[in-house]
Amino acid sequence: MTADGVRWGILATGGIAAAFTADLVDLPDAEVVAVASRSEESAQAFAERFGIERAYGDWRSLAEDGDVDVVYVATPHAAHRAAAGLCLEAGRHVLCEKPFTLNVREAGELVALAREHGRFLMEAMWMYCNPLIRRLKDLVDDGAIGEVRTVQADFGLAGPFPPAHRLRDPRQGGGALLDLGVYPVSFAQLLLGEPSDVTARAVLSPEGVDLQTAALLSWDSGALAAVHCSIVGGTGVTASVTGSAGRIDIPDGFFHPDRFVMHRDGKDPEEFAADPADGPRTTLRHEAREVMRALRAGETESPLVPLDGTLAVMRTLDAIRGRVGVIYPSETGDLTGEAALTPA
Repeated sequence: MTADGVRWGILATGGIAAAFTADLVDLPDAEVVAVASRSEESAQAFAERFGIERAYGDWRSLAEDGDVDVVYVATPHAAHRAAAGLCLEAGRHVLCEKPFTLNVREAGELVALAREHGRFLMEAMWMYCNPLIRRLKDLVDDGAIGEVRTVQADFGLAGPFPPAHRLRDPRQGGGALLDLGVYPVSFAQLLLGEPSDVTARAVLSPEGVDLQTAALLSWDSGALAAVHCSIVGGTGVTASVTGSAGRIDIPDGFFHPDRFVMHRDGKDPEEFAADPADGPRTTLRHEAREVMRALRAGETESPLVPLDGTLAVMRTLDAIRGRVGVIYPSETGDLTGEAALTPA
């Protein structure tokens, strides 16, 4: 880090990398100094687009660039383990897109690497850094709607996606669950922690990835969560949290809301709206600011997106995939958590 700010490297040049970089360059205390892709041409075009000084046609050169403080990993998620691991081993701090990895074994390996090298590591679960989601969690934690009884959340895209698309490609970790279902699962676990039991059903594609998945998560407290994801039907992308004394509804785009409504017994509904000063609902600047805050404080993980919480979400995603029978080519004969991954 310099007196002027935190120096970022961007690993990958796809749509989410572009969106994140566009938000970064608007932050006065962030400096994007390098970008890497497996294609030098792609890296150079990205660098020219955002005014980045250095462009690399390989990941290692970025990982070993001593002028880079933290690397944002934005590859397809099947490559997260390799890309983030390379950066951690080279001494870089890492913000890695969600889903964190393909499975909890890979996630555990990255966490172990970060702790071994004393590096900061965080999953880019921007929902957890959203000020309105943080406000919702504070209300629930403070007992505003009583004891949580149920959580419902959905995320579906209409498609259709052709078999060659990354969402249908098993080699890239395709399917609805890892790309979209990570949000409903993470939302439920933000409020309730790791579930004690998981049941699930899915419709699979000819390639063997899930086209849509529904899961029921349960906790020893008696709480339940119903979560759903789809790449064959556009859903409302809504969420609801019901407690013993009320309910909170997020009417649309629950993972980046512009408002939510709290209903409490015997009281008028209360609407909570996003602060316009926080920027558009699609902004990724909140997670970037949290990373930079943590780095300046000398922290190796964020209290908003703790690594143990990321591992817990990955265990749930593994369990759901085990129940519905989705196994990726790189996992064959090499899965952990055999009991959790045994189909019900």
